[in-house]
Amino acid sequence: MCCVLTWPAHITVSSEKIEFKDLVINLKTYEAKAGDRLLDLTFMEYELLKFFIEHQENAWSREQLLEEVWGYDYFGGARTVDVHVRRLRAKLGEKRSEWIKTIHSVGYKFN
Repeated sequence: MCCVLTWPAHITVSSEKIEFKDLVINLKTYEAKAGDRLLDLTFMEYELLKFFIEHQENAWSREQLLEEVWGYDYFGGARTVDVHVRRLRAKLGEKRSEWIKTIHSVGYKFN
């Protein structure tokens, strides 16, 4: 049985891109733009940002993010998520960095 994904009104999704406010993630080129600025993201930063935008309805623990974004084969520590979130916030810039909320004693939530 297949399920249909529904997106909040402020997210636009197509087969080629996901748009959230002034952030555009290109699914074909693995690039992300904030406004007119191309973000210099690593592959994992890109995947983490994409995951956050696609799953805004939930708060995610570090362990859940490792499993969902990094995959089952990742053997590093959960604090690697903190490092990636910190770098991602810096690359998004001051006003957009607030989109990634820290949920104390839990992990992170987007928006």
